[in-house]
Amino acid sequence: MVNENKNITKVCSFYVSDWHLITMLLPHINKTINERNKVTTILEEDAQEKVEILLNKIKIENANNIININWRKKDVSNIKIEELKLEETENIDNEIIIAGSIEYINEANELIEDYVKNNDFKGRIKIINCYLAEENLNIKEILNAHRAVLNTAGERTTKEFMKSINMVK
Repeated sequence: MVNENKNITKVCSFYVSDWHLITMLLPHINKTINERNKVTTILEEDAQEKVEILLNKIKIENANNIININWRKKDVSNIKIEELKLEETENIDNEIIIAGSIEYINEANELIEDYVKNNDFKGRIKIINCYLAEENLNIKEILNAHRAVLNTAGERTTKEFMKSINMVK
């Protein structure tokens, strides 16, 4: 079941390695920054060094902004959502990239949902849940819990994605 909170949109993504995750996210993040939206991360594993290495090898418009996002790992039990400094203005969306184990992703999502619910949060949040494809995943269950899928081809609705991989007719 897709999240019912009107302030939160959930997108899922699947990756096979840290490098794949970063290369898949970079064009999307670049576009998001160009749209003047805020990007933050909640990561179970540190990715700062890999992001810096990759950005030093390619030419991308918002490289400095991307490096400054904070790609350091965070202990989900110590995260305070208010420290993410989410925007509540009408013209700025918040994008939170979450990557880690299923348990880590679920816990981070719960923190965000509770924060939005308990603080009468008025802004818009897009959560991009990034799942390592090597884990024992229930892909159909994950797809049913998200509105869209982000991959190297960009963002598509889960229905379009499921059609493209012949999950539905």
